[in-house]
Amino acid sequence: MKALVLNSSIDEKSAVNTVSDYLVDFLRINDHEADVMVLRNEKMASCLGCFGCWLKTPCECVIKDAASDLPRKAIQSDLVFLLTPVTFGMYSSELKKALDRLPCPILMPFFEKIDGEIHHVNRYDKYPTLVAIGVLPNCDDESEKTFATLVTRNGINLHTKAISSIIYSTDKPDVIKEKVVATLSKAGVQ
Repeated sequence: MKALVLNSSIDEKSAVNTVSDYLVDFLRINDHEADVMVLRNEKMASCLGCFGCWLKTPCECVIKDAASDLPRKAIQSDLVFLLTPVTFGMYSSELKKALDRLPCPILMPFFEKIDGEIHHVNRYDKYPTLVAIGVLPNCDDESEKTFATLVTRNGINLHTKAISSIIYSTDKPDVIKEKVVATLSKAGVQ
């Protein structure tokens, strides 16, 4: 199994890094391949909205930076992990910037109706499972609900199964590890 891990930790001391370390260790110990991008260390421009990835260079962003290869890496993976501090129920700004560069290159510029909603048509036959693990400083039911809804909606837009999980930065390391393993189990990773 091949995984792409997008770590959007704010700094080296972030609990997101602890989650990432447990996740990557688990994947590698169980003979899964893990390609990790620590987004704060990457130079990434914001999406231009030029649609060049649809028309000029399918599945490749026309901006040449760390995110230009992201669509290809994602579509060639079985799992894409989104690791992020949760801000008002949303992804971090760095993760959002990376994700803005993902859908257009891997979808077609045509539309179809899915459960009464309009969505883009698949470009490929197979899409990776989306697994988002959000880190909150403490329990916040509204942020947790918003985060779960966001991940579910992104899964619909990307034509894939989507799983979300919340971990608290105050959790002890063994609890974080248990939650990571439980999330992997939901995703079918052993």
